Amino acid sequence: MSTIILQNTNSIESLLHAPNSLGASNKRWHSAYLSIFCSRALLSAVSLDLKPDIRFKVDQPTLTKLLKKKNVQRLQNIGGVDGVASALETNVERGIHGDIGDIARRHEVFGSNVYKGRPTKTIFHFVVEAFKDLTIVILLGYAVLSLLFGIKENGIEEGWYDGGSIFVAIFIVIAVSAISNFRQNRQFDKLSKFSNNIQIDVLRAGQSKKISIIEIVVGDVICLKIGDQVLADGLFIDGHSLQVDESSITKESDHVEVNCSHPFLFSGTMVVDGYARMLVTSVGMHTRWGEMMVSSINCDTNEQTPLQAQLKKIASSIRKVGLAVAFLVLVVMLVRYFTGNIKDENENKEFNGCNTKVSDILNVVVGIVAAVVTLFVVTIPESLPLVLTLTLVYSMKRMMADRVIVRIVVAAVTIVVVAIPEGLPLAVMLTLAYSMKRMMADQAMVRKLSTCEIMGSTTTICTNKTGTLTLNQMKVTKFWLGKESFAQAAYSSITPYIIDLVHEGVALNTTSIYRPTLGTEIEFSGSPIEKAILSWAAKELNMKMEQLAQSCVILYVEAFNSQKKRSGVLMRRKVDNTIHIHWKGAAEMILKMCSSYYDASGIKKDMDDGEKMNFEQIIQGMAASSLCCIAFAHKQVSEEDQKHDTEHKKIEEDGLTLLGLVGIKDSCRSGVKKAVEDCIYAGVNIKLITGDNVFTAKAIATECGILSPRQDISGAVIEGEEFKKYTPEERMEKVDKICVMARSSPFEKLLMIECLKQKGQVVAVTGDSTNDAPALKEADVGLSMGIQGTEMAKESSDIVILDDNFASVAIVLRWGRCVYNNIQKYIQFQLTVNIAALVINFVAAVSVGEAPLTAVQLLWVNLIIDTLGALALATEKPSKGLMKKPPVGRTEPLITNIMWRNLLAQAFYQIVVILTLQFKGESIFSVTEKVNDTLIFNTFVLCQVFNEFNARQLEKKNVFKGIHKNKLFMRIIAITIVLQVVMVEFLKKFADTERLNWGQWGACIGIATISWPVGWIVKWIPVPRKPFLNYLKMKKPFRKYLKMKKK
Repeated sequence: MSTIILQNTNSIESLLHAPNSLGASNKRWHSAYLSIFCSRALLSAVSLDLKPDIRFKVDQPTLTKLLKKKNVQRLQNIGGVDGVASALETNVERGIHGDIGDIARRHEVFGSNVYKGRPTKTIFHFVVEAFKDLTIVILLGYAVLSLLFGIKENGIEEGWYDGGSIFVAIFIVIAVSAISNFRQNRQFDKLSKFSNNIQIDVLRAGQSKKISIIEIVVGDVICLKIGDQVLADGLFIDGHSLQVDESSITKESDHVEVNCSHPFLFSGTMVVDGYARMLVTSVGMHTRWGEMMVSSINCDTNEQTPLQAQLKKIASSIRKVGLAVAFLVLVVMLVRYFTGNIKDENENKEFNGCNTKVSDILNVVVGIVAAVVTLFVVTIPESLPLVLTLTLVYSMKRMMADRVIVRIVVAAVTIVVVAIPEGLPLAVMLTLAYSMKRMMADQAMVRKLSTCEIMGSTTTICTNKTGTLTLNQMKVTKFWLGKESFAQAAYSSITPYIIDLVHEGVALNTTSIYRPTLGTEIEFSGSPIEKAILSWAAKELNMKMEQLAQSCVILYVEAFNSQKKRSGVLMRRKVDNTIHIHWKGAAEMILKMCSSYYDASGIKKDMDDGEKMNFEQIIQGMAASSLCCIAFAHKQVSEEDQKHDTEHKKIEEDGLTLLGLVGIKDSCRSGVKKAVEDCIYAGVNIKLITGDNVFTAKAIATECGILSPRQDISGAVIEGEEFKKYTPEERMEKVDKICVMARSSPFEKLLMIECLKQKGQVVAVTGDSTNDAPALKEADVGLSMGIQGTEMAKESSDIVILDDNFASVAIVLRWGRCVYNNIQKYIQFQLTVNIAALVINFVAAVSVGEAPLTAVQLLWVNLIIDTLGALALATEKPSKGLMKKPPVGRTEPLITNIMWRNLLAQAFYQIVVILTLQFKGESIFSVTEKVNDTLIFNTFVLCQVFNEFNARQLEKKNVFKGIHKNKLFMRIIAITIVLQVVMVEFLKKFADTERLNWGQWGACIGIATISWPVGWIVKWIPVPRKPFLNYLKMKKPFRKYLKMKKK
C-alpha cells in the first residue's frame, strides 16, 4: 500500500494546493474530486495488500516433470526430498498445517485429488440411445404413414387410432427402457463412488489422521504399508524394504524397490512389501495415473451375470418352441384355407378352387411371406420390442379388416408372442439391484453383480480368524520371561537391562508409531497386534518411544508379512556404537532361531532340546487358552557381520537369545457362533484357515462352533505345511474332512481353494491381507474385510464386508439364496403364463382358426402382469427358511422338479378353464361372442394375479405366511387389479372388450380363486430329486461362468 501511495504523492500534492483564482463553487467541485481520487487510491492499495500470497517456491509443471522423468540428479540439484518439502512448506516430521486456509491454498495452486471420469449419463442420453434402434426409426415412419392414411380414410375421430397407438407404444418402450437404464446407471455410479472412498493415513500438524483420498493435497505426508494403494504421485521420505507393484502403469510384473536412491512413487501402484512415508507432489489429473484418464476402481455396469446368461438360453429355447408351433399353425390354417374349411362372416368358403380370384390367392401368398418375415423378426433376440410387434399386428388387423390372411398372420404371431418370456431379464435385474441395495444396509458392499446369485450356491466358506471370527480388539494378558510368568505388579523385579532390551525390540521393530504433540496421551496406529504390544510396553513397562528412536539408528529392516510371520531390525546404539539385532514374530518360529534365553535376572542360559520342549509347552498352553503367542529375540553382532547383513539385505536368523513371550487375547465376536451354526445347518461347510499356531486355531474353532468339543480332530485339524506335502490324490481325498488349517501361508490357502473347486464345491473365501489377493480371485466369491482389509485385497474381492464380521458373511449367504429363490419364483410364474397361453392359442387357432386371446390382450398380460409380477416377486426379503435348505451347488438345475410340478398343474388348470370358456362359454353364461371373449381375457388375467400368491412359496403349502410384511407385494396386486378393471371397463376399443356386470366379474374371480386350492393340493404330490429335464442340459447354470471368471 505504501508503494502505491508514494507513486501518487505528486498527484495528491498538486490537487491539495488549489489555485486561489477558483470560485467557491469550483473549489467545492475540486474538494469532491480530491476525495474521490484519494479514496480510490487507498482502496486499490488495500485490496492489493489484502490479497493473500498463494505462491509456493515450486510450481506444478516442475514437480510433474521431475517425477515423470525420474531424474534423481535434478532432484538433488533442488535439495532432494527435503528441498521439495521446504518448497511446498511441509515439515517432513509433522506434515502440513492442515487448516482450512492452507488446504484451500494448496487446492487453488495444485488442484484436487479427483480424476476426470466419464461424464455422468443423463436420461436424455438413454432416450437418444433408444432412438438409435433401426426398428424404432422404421416404426416411427410407419406410424406417421398410418396416422395420415387413417385420418384420410376414416376421419380424425376414428382414423388416428392405428398411428396413435404406435406412437404411444413407442413412447412407452423408450420411456421404460431409458428410465430403467438410467436408474441402473445411477445405482452403479453410487456404488463406484462408495468404492472409491478409500481412507488413508496422513500426518497433519504432527498428528496422524485418516482422510478420504479426495482430501489429499500436494505437500501431504502419507504413511504407506503393505497392501496400500499409492493414491498420488510423490517422493519417498523414509521407510524400509518398500517394494511396489507398478504393473498397472508399466505393464511389467516385476516389483520395484523404492528407497532414497530411487524415491519416485506413482499413483495407481500397490505396496507389496515394507513400509514408508511419502511426500505428495502431484494429485488428480496431474499424476501419472491421471494422465492415463482411468479411474482407480472401475465397476462394469454392463456386466451380464451367469444367471442372466442361463435365462437367456431358456428364453431362446422357449422362443424356438414358439416359432415351431407358429409354423405348425401356419401350415394347419393354410391347409384349412385351401381345403375350404375356413369361411367368411356369411358362412361362405374363402377358397373355392378355380372360382377364387388370382388377387385373393396372391393375398394369401403375400400373407404367408409377411407371417414368416414377422415371425423371423420377432424371434431375433432384442431386435424388436414386444410391445411394438404387438401394436404393429394390431394396426395391421385394423387396416386389413375382413381379410382371412390377417387371421392367419395374427394367430401365428400371437403364438410366438406368448412364447417369448420378456419379463425374465427384468426380473433378474430387479432382484439383483434390490438385493445389492439391501445388502449394503446389512454391511456388505457388492462390487460385482454376479456374486449376488453365486453366493446362494456356496457350499464351503473358508474364513480367516482375526477380525472376522474375533473382535480384533487385542490386549496383552500374559508375559513370560525365561520360564516364569510375570504379572504387572511383578515387572519391577525384572532387571533393567532386560527391560531395556524388550523396549528396543518393541519400539524399533515395528511398522507404525504415532508421536503425539506434548500433553496428549500416546496413540498407536498399525495392525491390532502391533498396537496391543506397543500399548502394553508403553503403559506397563514405561517404554519411552521418542527417546528410544533418538538413541538408536536403524540400519536395515525386514518387514513382517504373512509368509515369514516375523520381522527383524538391525540397529546401532548411539551411546556405545554397538550393533544389535531384534526379531519379533510367531513364538514357535522365533523359538527355532534361538540357542539361549534370558531369565529375570538378566543371566543368559543355554537352550538345549529339553529347554526348547519346555518353552514349546508354555507356548501351547497359552495357545490352548486362545492366546496369540509372540516371541522376542535379541543378538549383538560385530561390525563385520553388520556389513555383511546390509550388503546381502538379510538379518542373521540363528544364534539368537530369547527375550520373552507375550500372550495376546482376542475374544470371539458375540454373534459368530450363532452365524456359524446357521451356516452349518444350511449345509455349508465352514473351514478356518489362519496363520496362528494349531493350538490357538483349534481353541478358536471350538469356541466359534466350527469344531465340536467331542469331535474327532484326526484329519480335521492340520497345518498348512502338512497339507502342502500331501500328494494331489491325498489332498483331494482329505480336503473335505479338514475343518481347521493352522500356520497356513497364502499359497497353501490358494491350494485348498483349488482342491475344493476341483471337488465340485462352490467356494467363498474371506481375506484381508495383500497376500490373500490370489485366493480371493481364485474363489467363486471373494469376501474382503472393509476395516482391516488392504486395498489390494478389496480390489481382488467380489464383496466387501464393511464391519469385518462373520455374521455379515452369513447374511450375505442368506441374501444370495434369496436372490436365487426369488428368480426361481418368477420363472415358475412366468412359464405358467407362457405355457398356458401357448397351448390355449394353439388349440383354439387350429380348431376354429382364431386365437381367443388377441395380440393387444397378450400385450397387456406380458407388459402389465409380467412386469408387475417381476417387481412383486423379485423384492421378497430373505426368510429364515432359506437357511434350512441344502446349498444349490454347481449341478442343481435352475428349473427344479418342484417348479415343474407347480407350474404344470397351474398351467393345466388354466388351459382347461379357458378352453372350456372358448368352446362352451357362450352357452354356459348365455352371453354374446364379444362378452365371452372378454370373460376369457378377464379370467386369464385374474388367474395370473391369484397364481402370483402361489408363486411366493415353491414348497410350503401356506402361501400367505408373512405376506403382511411385504407391503409392496400387496400394493402391486391392488394396482394390477385396478388396471385390469380399467382395461375391461374403460378401454374397450383398445382392448377389444365389452363391459361385464357384477355377476360376470364374480364368476371370473371365483374361477381364478380356485388356483389357490389347486396349488395347495399339488404340493402334496412328491417328486423325485433327479431332474426331469436332465437331457436338456439346463443343470449347470454357473460352471461356464465360473471357469471364464478365472481366465
